[in-house]
Amino acid sequence: MLSDDLALVQTVDFFAPIVDDPYLFGQIAAANALSDVYAMGGTPMTAMNIVGWPIAKLDVAVLGEILRGGQDKVHQAGALIVGGHTIIDDEVKYGLSVTGRVHPQKILSNAAAKAGDQLVLTKPIGTGLLATAMKQGNLGADVAKVLYDNMTRLNSHAAEVAVRIGARCATDVTGFGLLGHAYHLAKASGVTLVIERGKVPLLPEANALAARGLRTGGLERNEAYLEPLITWGSSTVTDKALLQDPQTSGGLLVCVPRAGLAEYLSTVEGAVHIGEVRESTLRSEETNGPPGTGGVMIV
Repeated sequence: MLSDDLALVQTVDFFAPIVDDPYLFGQIAAANALSDVYAMGGTPMTAMNIVGWPIAKLDVAVLGEILRGGQDKVHQAGALIVGGHTIIDDEVKYGLSVTGRVHPQKILSNAAAKAGDQLVLTKPIGTGLLATAMKQGNLGADVAKVLYDNMTRLNSHAAEVAVRIGARCATDVTGFGLLGHAYHLAKASGVTLVIERGKVPLLPEANALAARGLRTGGLERNEAYLEPLITWGSSTVTDKALLQDPQTSGGLLVCVPRAGLAEYLSTVEGAVHIGEVRESTLRSEETNGPPGTGGVMIV
């Protein structure tokens, strides 16, 4: 905190390409990194490039397109690229370290959910499944475009409205999947999140791909971690794959005060009401934690 009305938030994120187009990859990676600042209710100010580059394998012109994509997305966010660092690596990697500003009394935290808050997801899930199908050559051009648009869309407006209506708890949905990030939020807040499976928005073909048994390494790791931590209800194998699918540049999961739900849903394009926050119903022996330890229920 720098003053009574100004604090800085700092984040870093980078990864290997999930699409072949270098400019598009730069946009996706930048949007993904910027999302961490939005998840805290912040406004990005500056960003620094982080690059791993196989200099003996790829023309540096390809790197220029990645950096151009990242810069364009950072500029869209109203921020500036102020430098960066590159290392020689066996695999392409790109991302950003982002600095943002936030009012100290309006920070969105993943540890501030309260019983009665309503759960809203601002983007459909399924990016991991669709990206894998695309790499295998099994995704149509129309669906691929929907995927690209989803991953390059900034979470700026979703965060701005959340702060404006008085929300104080949110998380972005990325590599741990919807349920992984929901569980972390529930545990940190000491509450139970109740998610209605039928309301969770999905990208086109995500359900069909999961039903056909498509899996990724990230999904398998999420499943191994989360299986004993979630109350699954009547969830099917397909449901579990979708809800634990690792996301790239996913949306925000926002705990919206009940009084602000209608405004949030009508103001934030694509926002969907998927459940609610309740008092913790878990016993300490079920979670290896103290009484009140949070959890997630699927209904």
